[in-house]
Amino acid sequence: MAHPVSPLAPTEYPELPEVAGVRFATAEAGIKYKNRTDVLLVAMDPGTVVAGVLTRSKCPSAAVDWCRERLAGGKARALLVNSGNANAFTGQKGKASTAASAAFVAEALGVSASEIFLASTGVIGEPLDAQKFAGVTREMAGRLAPAPWMDAAKAIMTTDTFPKVATATVEFDGVPVTISGIAKGSGMIAPDMATMLSFVFTDAPISAAVLQGLLQPQIDKSFNAITVDSDTSTSDTCLVFATGKATMTPISDAADPRVAVFAEALGDVLHELAMWTIKDGEGATKLVTVTVTGATSDKSATRIAQSIANSPLVKTAIAGEDANWGRIVMAVGKAGEPADRDKLAIRFGEFVLAQQGERAPSYDEAATSAYMKNQELEIGVDLGLGSGTATVYTCDLTHGYIDINGNYRS
Repeated sequence: MAHPVSPLAPTEYPELPEVAGVRFATAEAGIKYKNRTDVLLVAMDPGTVVAGVLTRSKCPSAAVDWCRERLAGGKARALLVNSGNANAFTGQKGKASTAASAAFVAEALGVSASEIFLASTGVIGEPLDAQKFAGVTREMAGRLAPAPWMDAAKAIMTTDTFPKVATATVEFDGVPVTISGIAKGSGMIAPDMATMLSFVFTDAPISAAVLQGLLQPQIDKSFNAITVDSDTSTSDTCLVFATGKATMTPISDAADPRVAVFAEALGDVLHELAMWTIKDGEGATKLVTVTVTGATSDKSATRIAQSIANSPLVKTAIAGEDANWGRIVMAVGKAGEPADRDKLAIRFGEFVLAQQGERAPSYDEAATSAYMKNQELEIGVDLGLGSGTATVYTCDLTHGYIDINGNYRS
């Protein structure tokens, strides 16, 4: 079932540049959806390295297990992604399906299965028929190309209403380095590592160890800082591939000053993809930034911000454009973190609603209600206890979320 495009969807998309050493193709395999692409095959030149962060879910998909076993090798030659079936909770059938899928890719591209990465997204509990990849992998291998990226982004969508792409360029000694990525995610989004699926490609000559070391902090500030519905996917996967094709001195030491510059650019791409994920939250009409300050620690601030961002009562009030700051008080109080009611301050945008344990004397109902009609909102909470801070991004909770998920398998 096609869903209305999110009102927060981009009005235009960037033109993602080619990444040297990366070619891809998409196909229709009929895994779940009719008359749309649902398979992405990416081929990468020899010498490509990989880093990744995978879900901490105790019920991971077969594809996640497959990737986890191969990440230690740090090398990659191919990526196969399918949408419509998560290949999760599929037992030995799922394990056999991943091995068969990789074998088809290995045959089509002439590469080792140990350097092939897999990702699946869609319905949980349904066996994935790997034979659906037998013909399409060979066919795709014959028409690999370095563009257009939008085709790749569309092929991995499930309940997404628009494709998600981002790119950045950074220069080292006059040599441009490209970082381009795609992502999918709309529901079952409260990542415990990354979004449901995200793949980033760069031509930077950087070692797998350095790339792996810098990835987690960037994930924590992007995908791990978003939530649509508080539910963590069994398939959460973020993989970053570096082909090493940029003609510059390789980055092989974590102490290299170029690492911080590259990490910032990579973080920008990941953050943009994460924001598009929230803006495409199932049924979403508003993007909400929740910032907590004055906590006893950053970890405490994060837990409180997540308590606010995940609260159905907070999210439905936002959907109704109701400045119900009492629900913020509730969410702070239930978080189980240090808080003092009489030191608490709450603001929506620039409007202070509550302070020192009661409604603020300057509170203006009409002005605050007018602010709530914006598509992008900011909620600020200061605990007045310490220097801990955190920011979490979420969306509102509307009838659209129920409509989508009530009919997900039908």
